[in-house]
Amino acid sequence: MLNFERKGNGKEVLVLLHGFMENISIWNDMEPHLSKNFSLLKIDLPGHGQSGIIAEVQTMELMAEELKKVLDDQNLEKIHLLGHSMGGYISLGFAEKYPEYLKSLTLFFSSYLADNDEKKEQRIKSYRIIKDAFPHYVRAGVPNLFNPNERDVLEGKIETALEVALSTNNLGALASVKGMVERTDKTHVLENLDCKILVLAGKHDNAVKTETMIKNLPDRTNIKSYVLDSGHNGHWEKPTICAEIINTELLHHLPKHLVF
Repeated sequence: MLNFERKGNGKEVLVLLHGFMENISIWNDMEPHLSKNFSLLKIDLPGHGQSGIIAEVQTMELMAEELKKVLDDQNLEKIHLLGHSMGGYISLGFAEKYPEYLKSLTLFFSSYLADNDEKKEQRIKSYRIIKDAFPHYVRAGVPNLFNPNERDVLEGKIETALEVALSTNNLGALASVKGMVERTDKTHVLENLDCKILVLAGKHDNAVKTETMIKNLPDRTNIKSYVLDSGHNGHWEKPTICAEIINTELLHHLPKHLVF
């Protein structure tokens, strides 16, 4: 069973899935701003935080099955599901197989599009360095995930992100990268899912091709997108704004596509 933490007694259950080389602590800045109507379920994904590695190749679908085990253990049948980056990929895998569980799906600085060949090749090339020189891999990559125009303001957050990433089991990170290489395009999931779909993205996100992703979103009334003046880590860069959007969108309604 994956490590998890529940907070709050709200009627609406919001499940939070962190991204690659992260853990449940990444939600600390957003948590105070999330509505009291939410009961939060924060989960350490396989090979991250306090959760063990479950396979040599941790596919998104395999990790989605681990999520379902937690939900069943907690007797949860209707949830709001939010995933950051890799957590979003896992959320899509879950939505594909268990749409009946979802009140809403939020892609949080993530993408439904598959990696292109160049991105897959980059991931494959990272296998050796993750295995043999993990601290170097972390320090070279993590700072680039933040808005380059606010690097000085975000210095403390970047240090936090580095600490969290360095605490990750490198073999858990490796198993997850191997799983991300295998992930497929999930456009059809967004086309067929009947619940509310929310997309939060960053203008300066070096990990996600934001413009392409937003442009290719299916034209459906249940999908809303927001583009923030941030990099890949809205939970650290714009926690208050992100929480406000989540509160409003999942509990109320706003106009369709907004830029902050």
